[in-house]
Amino acid sequence: MIRDTARLDALLADIRAFVRERWHPLEDRIDREGVIPEEVVDELRRKGYFGWSIPEQYGGLGLTTEELVLCAMELSQASVALRARVGTNTGIGSEALVADGTEEQKQRWLPRMARGEFTGALALTEPDAGSEATNVQTTARREGDHYILNGTKRFITNAPLADLYTVIARTEEGTRGNTGLSAFIVERTTPGVRAGDAYRKMGQAGSPVSDVYFENCRVSAANLIGGKEGVGFQTVMKVLNKQRMHLAALCTGPAIRMLDLAIDHTQKRTQFGQPVGNFQLLQAMVADSQTEIYAARSMILEAARARDRGEDVALAASMCKFFASEMCGRVADRAVQMFGGSGYVADFSPIERYYRDVRLFRLYEGTSQIHQLNIAKLVLRGKGAS
Repeated sequence: MIRDTARLDALLADIRAFVRERWHPLEDRIDREGVIPEEVVDELRRKGYFGWSIPEQYGGLGLTTEELVLCAMELSQASVALRARVGTNTGIGSEALVADGTEEQKQRWLPRMARGEFTGALALTEPDAGSEATNVQTTARREGDHYILNGTKRFITNAPLADLYTVIARTEEGTRGNTGLSAFIVERTTPGVRAGDAYRKMGQAGSPVSDVYFENCRVSAANLIGGKEGVGFQTVMKVLNKQRMHLAALCTGPAIRMLDLAIDHTQKRTQFGQPVGNFQLLQAMVADSQTEIYAARSMILEAARARDRGEDVALAASMCKFFASEMCGRVADRAVQMFGGSGYVADFSPIERYYRDVRLFRLYEGTSQIHQLNIAKLVLRGKGAS
């Protein structure tokens, strides 16, 4: 659902210009230093990029799902650090509040997130709760008007710089699986919460990820999202169904960028007296990549429109994330091949960086294998299979 075509076109043009004129020249520096310059973050704040999916009444742009994925495809035609810096606010870091927060909770935190004053993060995954996301061991014990949180979260994007954590913890002792889980907002200044050092990673320099530790962390009962215990897993699924489409769009942008770079290279690089782009085996890789990008984009837009219509998109969201992340990996591999040796050497092209950056897409927010199982389960359930 596009509410105002002219307004959206202006936003897309602004994103496109920012990515190409401001961000692309910084990519090598950010890859070396691992830090996004603060003046760039301030520019993102002024442009309102942190508030894309936050409703307008709380200071955001209130983008529909279709508008959000179109913007994400433009923003992500750059190194992953750019979209990751704002991505948790436009996705998993704010969506629990948007979906299930009380009006008081929304008024308290969403305007500051929309302005980029607060960066949010989702603290769900744990050392023993990854693909088995319901195996949460972090506990939240009620003590008067507070909860006492204890546990460790792992692989938390933006954890080292986040101001707010959406934390999933077990509030009912003795429960297992998705029962007894609750969602909390925890500010990083709360005594007993601590982010670990940023990991050394294969790629995505400039996008810090770390553990988060809760050690007798005393959180006000007013921070229980929705004011109700035991519905945390349902809240997480609302977050993830939307975020999986958002992430699928964020996988598609880098694929577009890598193919553009590869095509440009094949038009300039000559062998045997002609541009290598004239060779049919390279043209086949271009055709395969362009077709898969088109397929991913079409899937994502259809799923986004369905969500905007109020339809159940659990299956569509899972298929989008699975296909788009795998597609991006295939395009990255072909791009390295089309660049030849220059695709492997950072001194000659950015392709080796993109290749490393996009590898993570097939792992987080559900590995490809988990999505295959989920897709099959939902399809078989729809057919009446047990």
